Amino acid sequence: MPVSLLGAAEIRRLAADLDVTPTKKLGQNFVVDANTVRKIVHAARVTASDRVVEIGPGLGSLTLAILETGASVVAVEIDHRLAERLPVTAAVHDVPADRLTVIDADALRVTELPGEPEVLVANLPYNVSVPVLLHFLESFPYLQRGVVMVQAEVGERLAAPPGSKIYGAPSVKAAWYGSWRLAGTVSRQVFWPVPNVDSVLVGFDRDAEARGTEEHRLRTFQIVDAAFQQRRKMLRQALSGVLGGTAAEASARLEAAGVDPTLRGEQLTVDDYARIAGDS
Repeated sequence: MPVSLLGAAEIRRLAADLDVTPTKKLGQNFVVDANTVRKIVHAARVTASDRVVEIGPGLGSLTLAILETGASVVAVEIDHRLAERLPVTAAVHDVPADRLTVIDADALRVTELPGEPEVLVANLPYNVSVPVLLHFLESFPYLQRGVVMVQAEVGERLAAPPGSKIYGAPSVKAAWYGSWRLAGTVSRQVFWPVPNVDSVLVGFDRDAEARGTEEHRLRTFQIVDAAFQQRRKMLRQALSGVLGGTAAEASARLEAAGVDPTLRGEQLTVDDYARIAGDS
């Protein structure tokens, strides 16, 4: 039988059964609209042959939409009650037992994923969305693409180009791994409870080749952090602490890397930062 999806009434019943009160801390605004979860899965280009990791499956509405395609899912859930119930819900909705694996853990502490999934799909809360994404991209190089639903502010920053007002350290760090794009908007009305912020879908595709070694990445991120801690200052000032100790020394190193010392951090691409790190 085909996999069936959760409806709004069933989601509320599950929450009541588990004594789950949606909390802002865990970002538990559950999606209650089948068209929306299918939209996310479509944006992620999930097919029957894919192995998918889902972060924060909650009550399982998005999980079932992924499984509906024929893909297999590794679901990482921090709430013990939800992690325990998810396989039961999947079975009730005609999911074969071997297609879903649940990991009861904090996503920020997960260091291994069974089956090496190549697609990431998630509905992530504001307070952990960027750290979780960067942790997974750093830890699991076999992740090739994905789509996540996040608050609009977070998604727009991740996909922001250099020079824009919202371009920041998360934009540069995400770009280290590949390209990012806004992949759609999500109505507030598809959530229970209805949030007071807008949400978007943001997608990524990992670059075919790694941009550098782990040592190079750490040095690049150190320079990125320094640049954006003082984003209104010229690079020769903002980076003096990590490039030689003085503005003059920082200027010399920036010029050696082909970067104008009078620019500001928000004007540089990830390749500029990587070049500075490689030459310093």
